[in-house]
This record gives sequence, structure tokens and C-alpha cells, in this order.
Amino acid sequence: MDLVAQLVVNTLQIGSVYVLFALGLTLIFGVMQIVNFAHGEFFALAALVVASLMPALSASLGLPLWADFLIALVAAIGAVIILGALTYWIGFERYLRDLVGSFILSVGLILFLQGVLVEIFTATPRPIEPIVPGTISILGGRITAQRLLVIGLAIAFTTMLYLLLQKTKLGKALRAVAQDREAAMLQGIRYRRISFYGWLIGVVMAGLAGALIAPLTVSQPAIGGDYLIKAFIIIIIGGLGSIPGAILGALLVAFIESVFGYYYDLTMATIVMFVIVMIFLLVRPQGLMGHVER
Repeated sequence: MDLVAQLVVNTLQIGSVYVLFALGLTLIFGVMQIVNFAHGEFFALAALVVASLMPALSASLGLPLWADFLIALVAAIGAVIILGALTYWIGFERYLRDLVGSFILSVGLILFLQGVLVEIFTATPRPIEPIVPGTISILGGRITAQRLLVIGLAIAFTTMLYLLLQKTKLGKALRAVAQDREAAMLQGIRYRRISFYGWLIGVVMAGLAGALIAPLTVSQPAIGGDYLIKAFIIIIIGGLGSIPGAILGALLVAFIESVFGYYYDLTMATIVMFVIVMIFLLVRPQGLMGHVER
């Protein structure tokens, strides 16, 4: 029982960040029909802003660490929004529903943004001291209070996205565009404006994931690459463009990492994930909850 509880706890703490990151990527595809390979750079920017700003705030203001983290989180999301708006207006607005053009643009953007991040933050790894000390036992499984806080915040942000998509006029417009762009435009929905909002929400989700992972790991400019690979595995399994599929895929990937990381190692977990991806591509290329293109 203790082992099962520990594996479940590990799955939740790994999967919570994966969910946020993958949700942003799949939302952008659903609305704009493009795959943003530079998604990891928004994740890295938020992580680096939090990791750089928190020590400065702690030294200058003398506030509790959780207050420093909240201030740094807001600053990180602000930086992500600014970068997201600039990249959309300068580049991606010209490549809506253009997979080839957006692919070339986003790959070039990866190289450019990684260089900018290295220039601004340097390549020095940036650790953060624990925000919330202590360890908590849940049904026999043990988890640090800091990781439990991250899980709680990730669930809260995911719930906020769900409510936005289901209950607001903007959310309904986003879902309408994702389902049928032409019909949505005939109903008076302004596609380019909705695409911009969808893009910003998507990159903000990546920024939230990066900000939440910063206290749990060592941040550096290339941190987004590993998470981007995991995100593509998640959306292939869950279904590209499917929000529920992204959540299920993220939890499945986290479960695989938790179980195989415990019994074997992370290398074996990665091999298993790629095998599952190949099976899905051969047997069910639309993923668990994706739809077949007609």
C-alpha cells in the first residue's frame, strides 16, 4: 500500500507540470493549426525569471520566500506575455494554419531565443532554496510540502483554464474556432483576434509550468527542450488538439516515469514512452481522444 501510494504521489507531482505545459501546446494547435516548436523557450524564460528574481527579492525586501515566489511568478508571466505578443505579431500571425511555415519559423525562433536567454541569464544553472519546508505523508506516500504546493497550484491553473474554455464567451469562441473555423467566422467570430488570445493563453500555460518547476529543479536556458519532447509524446498519446487528451496523456507519461523510474531508471522509462508513441502512430494516430481528419 505504501508503495502504491508513493507511486501515485510521484505521478501527480510529475504530471501536474506536464499537464500545464502540454495544455498550452495543444490549445495553440487546436485554435491556430500550427505546432509551436518554440514552446519550450517560454517555459525556460519563466523558470529563469523566477530563479533569477527570487534571490534578488529575498536580499532586498526581506519578505517570506512564498511572497518572493508569488512576485517572481507574476513577473515571469508578464515577461512571457510580452514575448508571446511580440512573437505572434512579428511572426506567427503570418502563418496561421500553415504547418510548414510555422515549423520553419518556430525552429528558427528556438535558436534565436536560446541565444537571447543565454546572453541575458548566462548558462549558469540557477537553483532555488525550498519555498515551503517539510515533508508530508499521504496514505503512506511521502511528498515534500513544496511539491504538494506545486501540485495544488497546477490543479488550480488547470481548473481555471477549463472554466475559461467552458463558461466564458472567449472560451466558447476558442472552442468554436478549434472545431470549425469557417462556421465560426460565419457566426461573426474574428478569427485573427481569437487566434491571438489562444496563442497568449497557450504561452502563459507554458510560462506557468516553467515558473512552478523552477523551485523544484535547477533552471538554465536549455531546460525547455526536455519538456518539449515530453509534451509532444503527451499530445501524440492524448490526441493533438484535445484538452482532455492532453491531461490523460500527461498523467500516463508521468505514471510511466514514476513506475519505471522506481523499478528501473529514467532511461528505461523514456524507451517505454517512445515504444508507446510508435504503437499509437501505427494503430491510433489520432491519439486517445483526438478525432480522425476527414
